[in-house]
Amino acid sequence: MKRIQLQKAILATVFLFLLGSCKKDFITIQPKELFLASDYYKTRDQALTGLVAVYDVLRKNSGGFENMITMMNAGSDDNYAGGGGESDGAGIQSFSNYTINANTIPRSFWKDHYQGIFRANVLLQKLPDIQMDAGEKARFTAETKVLRAIYYFNLVRMFKNIPLLLEPLVPDQIYTVTQAAPSAIYAQIEKDLTEAIPSLPSTVSPADAGRLNKGAGQAMLGKVYLYENKKTEAAAVLAQVNGTTPGQPNQYGNSLLPNFADLWVHANRFNVEGILECSHTDKSFASWEFWGSSKDEGNTASQMVGPRSYKKNTANAPDIYTAGWSFNTWTQDFYDFIKGDPRFNATVLDMNALKASGDADYTAGYMNTGYFLRKFIPMRSDIRTGSGSMELNFKQNSYIIRLADTYLMEAEALGGTGARAQALLDAVRARVGLSSVPVSMDAIKRERRLELAGEGHRFFDLVRWGDAASKLASRGFKAGKNEIFPIPAQELQGTKLVQNPGYTF
Repeated sequence: MKRIQLQKAILATVFLFLLGSCKKDFITIQPKELFLASDYYKTRDQALTGLVAVYDVLRKNSGGFENMITMMNAGSDDNYAGGGGESDGAGIQSFSNYTINANTIPRSFWKDHYQGIFRANVLLQKLPDIQMDAGEKARFTAETKVLRAIYYFNLVRMFKNIPLLLEPLVPDQIYTVTQAAPSAIYAQIEKDLTEAIPSLPSTVSPADAGRLNKGAGQAMLGKVYLYENKKTEAAAVLAQVNGTTPGQPNQYGNSLLPNFADLWVHANRFNVEGILECSHTDKSFASWEFWGSSKDEGNTASQMVGPRSYKKNTANAPDIYTAGWSFNTWTQDFYDFIKGDPRFNATVLDMNALKASGDADYTAGYMNTGYFLRKFIPMRSDIRTGSGSMELNFKQNSYIIRLADTYLMEAEALGGTGARAQALLDAVRARVGLSSVPVSMDAIKRERRLELAGEGHRFFDLVRWGDAASKLASRGFKAGKNEIFPIPAQELQGTKLVQNPGYTF
């Protein structure tokens, strides 16, 4: 039967959703059976369970083989897809060499985000009738709107021409869905965020670690404005996040970590620099039979980026896990670019040097350069001690937005000029012991590449700046086409959806 994934979200994911990785820190409910939406959402606890289900889709950032970080890295000029061979993940490989088409694009990048939107739409529809504290209801509503905005933001950046759905669809509607103008998508994202921000708390308690606060909502709004080229609005809202004096704590308690390398210590979860993190755990007992589903809560990106068959020969070698999959190897160009920077050792694992010295060895994978993504490298200290597959239970969080990112976004929104932009750039550089350089757009672009390397931002940055065609031409990138993904073929069958330009057969 022909169907789009929206139908699956409607028919196959009718409540209750399994609890997922990104918000297990603030809830311990373990549902034992499924409920129909018409019979559910009667109580505050049921509303909370529904909210957790909406948060769950944030795990797409670094959970499962088809995660945002490793996919978007693969299409940048800094990383190759890597892996075990040219057929190791048709989607990630075809994005890396720009042969991607409607049959190779992983469908989950479309369907998982729409599943999150469907869950948000159901909860927003039900919340008004639930008897619960009015202030808490307002907070639940605000969180749900921000999450819906995040999922739409990912979709519009990846696919551009997408449906705008604000209510749960019923089965007879699914084949008549049409795409909205990107401007309408962005307008709804702005609406959700601006409506939500006043009802978000300024801070969250440790017990609620991972939930959205006002600063996270503002950071997302500022980022959205920047992508719309609304630079005045972006600068204004990002200034609220970044605080009066760059380098000093903001009004929400965020500040740059003194030591850049501490950002990547897996135990350093929900630190002061993190504005929005995707949370992972080694306690989900994830195993291969449900890997990539909502029940799988480990950080798969960690497993993916480690060198294959790593062998530590001396005490000088890092104590990392021995069986990574060698995805997202750094290009030689990026290695040369970052080699003299203080962030090098926290960003790059140089297996060429370790092998040459005899300190360690590994098996070369596909498109091997010998340079691996150190930020998420799977550490022995992060290996789960319980049951489940070892490879699927790394607990390192990943950052969706962190303060250094918002500093550089505000500096960009200011046009790369002026005292405020200079102070923002200086703060990012001073944290790693670098002296001031004159602020400019080129300086900001350079700093973003060094600071945020391997975190999934580079491709989107290149597209936003209009630099993708020149930076990625050697990889096969075609201007006017490869700025966005093709819509998965399965989503087009029997529907009114239209394929993106350049991707029709």
